Amino acid sequence: MTDIFTPAKLGPITLRNRVIKAATFEGRTPDALVTDELVEFHRRIAAGGVGLSTVAYCAVAPEGRTDRHQIWMRPDAVPGLRRLTDAIHAEGAAASAQIGHAGPVANAASNRLPALSPSRLFSPLGMRMTRRPDAEGIAELVAAHVRSALLAEEAGFDAVEIHFGHNYLVSAFLSPLLNRRRDDYGGSLVNRARLARQIAEGVAGAVGGRLAVLAKLNMDDGVAGGLRPVESVRVAQLLEADGTLDALELTAGSSLLNPMLYFHGDPPRRAFARAFRPPLSWGLRVAGPVFLREYPYRSAYLLERARLFRSALRMPLVLLGGITDYDGMRLARTEGFEFVAMGRALLCEPDLPRRIAAETTTTAACTHCNECMPTIFTGTRCVLPIAEGTLS
Repeated sequence: MTDIFTPAKLGPITLRNRVIKAATFEGRTPDALVTDELVEFHRRIAAGGVGLSTVAYCAVAPEGRTDRHQIWMRPDAVPGLRRLTDAIHAEGAAASAQIGHAGPVANAASNRLPALSPSRLFSPLGMRMTRRPDAEGIAELVAAHVRSALLAEEAGFDAVEIHFGHNYLVSAFLSPLLNRRRDDYGGSLVNRARLARQIAEGVAGAVGGRLAVLAKLNMDDGVAGGLRPVESVRVAQLLEADGTLDALELTAGSSLLNPMLYFHGDPPRRAFARAFRPPLSWGLRVAGPVFLREYPYRSAYLLERARLFRSALRMPLVLLGGITDYDGMRLARTEGFEFVAMGRALLCEPDLPRRIAAETTTTAACTHCNECMPTIFTGTRCVLPIAEGTLS
């Protein structure tokens, strides 16, 4: 498969190639609105050659942010987002908005609003208990996703990516560990998947056929008692049967309990502890080896799990995790994945896709040190000398 850098259909839109900039929170929205710095961040990514650049993270409600500095979708955000999509389009790429609700990953103390989770639990991020939404609250969550998708369309986005991963709210509903409900949204897998399916149906009904609709789905929470691949494949099959999505982007890990599973490489424990204030910083220093586990980096490190999904599904799939060169991209296509997603490597070298397209032997400078992870609080960037000034 040598068609990586040729145009490809994604639902109702056509991308100039099969390379997607994965959603990685940019840390450039101090007032929960688009800034010049955020526009430039994505303009440079677009100029670097991706087919689709994903803006992360656009919360569907103010309490759905991981902290109060993130964008939440409301009319006031549209003019800035329109400026952002215009900049991406001017460089020849398409723009995607990642919409979702952080759920138990939200920092209630920062947001000054209660965090939500399928069942009440203590969240160390906000140092307080979460709130369990009732049936009326769940209906409002579905409606909030629909409103956010329509605002994304108004702002000029070509696609929306619904966040069903990393133990954000929908992912938490899918998790048998975090979801202990006894109503229509808990218990059986079909019940736990109900919210994901209702949101996908609502968003597709609102913007499907005009915007591409993707979902980022956890293959594996990487946590004892959490969602594992066998159940996640069944969730994916339900979503495929519903016909509401144009593609699934496959991920793994838990922002709440095991974030290194979706990064792999060196765990930046000291830098992460320095990024927080006490008592959370103290807890990270003590629990660092448990929270930030070690997963040795290798090329295409999520491929083995993703193969289970490729063999069970016919819908388009996006492979991410350790895709940093032409060999990895070609492997993904050979294995039957329609698109590839890149994240950290583009922080270091935003023009990497363009250089790979020009010379397939190009190698990435990213060392997978993961020291970029704690920079999300001060402007996400690569800290390597080669990237000095890049995306700053």
